Amino acid sequence: MSISIPFDNSYTRLPSQLFRRHLPTPVPTPRLIEFNQALAQDLGIKNTSQDIELANIFGGNTMPDGADPIAQLYAGHQFGHWNPQLGDGRAIMLGEVVGPLGRRDIQLKGSGPTPYSRNGDGRAWLGPVLREYVVSEAMHALGIPTTRALAAVETGQPVQREKAFPGAVITRVAASHIRVGTFQIMAARQDLDGLKALYDHAVARHYPQANDPLAFLEAVIEAQAQLIVKWLSVGFIHGVMNTDNCTISGETIDYGPCAFMDNFHPMTVFSSIDRTGRYAYGSQPDIIVWNMAQLATSLIPLMPDTDQAVADFTKAVHAMPDRIQDLWLETFAAKIGIDDPQPEDAALINSLLKLMSDQNADFTNTFFDLSQGNARDQFTDRASYDAWHKGWKTRLNSNGNAEKIMQSVNPWIIPRNHQVESMIQSAVDGDYAPFHRLNAALKSPFAKREEDQDLSHPPLENERVLATFCGT
Repeated sequence: MSISIPFDNSYTRLPSQLFRRHLPTPVPTPRLIEFNQALAQDLGIKNTSQDIELANIFGGNTMPDGADPIAQLYAGHQFGHWNPQLGDGRAIMLGEVVGPLGRRDIQLKGSGPTPYSRNGDGRAWLGPVLREYVVSEAMHALGIPTTRALAAVETGQPVQREKAFPGAVITRVAASHIRVGTFQIMAARQDLDGLKALYDHAVARHYPQANDPLAFLEAVIEAQAQLIVKWLSVGFIHGVMNTDNCTISGETIDYGPCAFMDNFHPMTVFSSIDRTGRYAYGSQPDIIVWNMAQLATSLIPLMPDTDQAVADFTKAVHAMPDRIQDLWLETFAAKIGIDDPQPEDAALINSLLKLMSDQNADFTNTFFDLSQGNARDQFTDRASYDAWHKGWKTRLNSNGNAEKIMQSVNPWIIPRNHQVESMIQSAVDGDYAPFHRLNAALKSPFAKREEDQDLSHPPLENERVLATFCGT
């Protein structure tokens, strides 16, 4: 085999109730769509393989040396409702690698049914695979913690949803796939041995400085607070912030009905299954606090004094909204060129956001144009913008770094929904050129390029994407 993957599979050394060993289901005619060679090098993977060999490995037909494939068990709250057993229903982790990036999971998604498939076919169709590939790599380029895409493979096998679609498998890389729901299922089953082993593993892997469950909880809270504010800063809406989609590592995971806003509105929802707006753009800070409360509850059995644990964990969770607000102020102040934010700057930022919401201003383009000195064109009531602009200029005063600060945090290009959907449709029709072009353009999100100008445009009225869908 002309690919060498430095596997070191620590998760399979945990108690067996946390996973099931299971092989991917072979596919008839795998064909490589994309292989992320740069990421492979960062993972310490040595590769001289031909495309057909890569297609067979990352389509699930051939097991690379050292792989120990498993499906992981977890539970979760889905839209606030407890589901006592979930697990990897269409994903199989090949194993873990240790390389320049540290320890990383390598997982096939869409590789066939597992013991946790719950009567599903375990497959993915091409659209969600390409969406996850493009959006996760774009998030990485934006500097947002995320799972990564190592490969995408056509299976040559149709997947039946509302109609038949071409099947595909994505290879996902993560610091780990340990979720809040992984802790929840051990706690719900009162499996103290499993819970303790999982906790020890997660601490050693992600937060070795944490010397007890409270310190671990506080570290996860900090990672999640920073992640959610980064989402808000680029107009990203996850769409399904269930506890089974919330990682202990603080990475963005599970790009199902995710989307980036075009016009700004805090209650924007795209997910077709979010009928109440639970996971709307502006609700994400509240939901992550709720998710962390569920993690805290799961950790209580590890503490010797339950009453003290409840008091300490409650204090940690209740402190999270203020921490998110502090990070939000720091992050959004930078988006308008302020590097020394003061509490009163929140009003200045919020007044701009209200103008944007009231006048349907494009989120990404408004902030980018502000860094270029021409944001006025984003507004229909320019007099109201001019009044805000005057106050903003007064606040900036003699700050000569404002333009540089803004240009470092305000992207010119994001994976806009209509461009993603257009790219998917082209691929379904057999044309992968838009996928490759979009993926390449999003690698440099802060640099304006004339040749990619069309990819930065908001959708025309007939191009708007009003709903996004889960990939199941």
